[in-house]
Amino acid sequence: MARIKSSTLVTGLTAGAIVIIAVLAAQAAGSAPDQPAAAARPSSSATKSPSTKPTPKTYPVPADSGTGRRVVYSISGKRVWLVGEAEKVQRTYTVVAGNVAPSKGIHRVFSRRASGIGGDGAQVEHVVLFATTGGINVGFSAATNGSTAPPDPDKKTAAIRETRLDGTALWQIATIGSTVYVVK
Repeated sequence: MARIKSSTLVTGLTAGAIVIIAVLAAQAAGSAPDQPAAAARPSSSATKSPSTKPTPKTYPVPADSGTGRRVVYSISGKRVWLVGEAEKVQRTYTVVAGNVAPSKGIHRVFSRRASGIGGDGAQVEHVVLFATTGGINVGFSAATNGSTAPPDPDKKTAAIRETRLDGTALWQIATIGSTVYVVK
């Protein structure tokens, strides 16, 4: 039986590890959040110092979405804004919505649960209910496994899923009686 030199074995293992790392790096690069086109490509006409970071894309609060401290939810934009005092946006983020949408207009938070089971069977946290459509409660929640997968199209679900970090931020502002303004 032929013996493999230890240096040959180490070289083979190292090469295999490098290939695996390259594959994982390519997958990670492909799953990175989208950046605005202008931020992704440096401008050739402007010279920037190495410490200058690209400006993130801003998402202004939709017009006619109320005033004061509130949560604004855009059905078509699948985006939430957490608006604090003096109309300052504290956070904005995208969500994955179920196939049962709330009506447009002003709603009030009527129920909160720290944890539970969602209508889709997922373990959830920071459940904030603010509307009812066709007898189904509509609200925000975060899956404890971090999933923001699209809902099963064959089930009627009204969960508006957010990441766990976004859910924690919404939980702080969306107390019982708080305003949730829903826009198109």
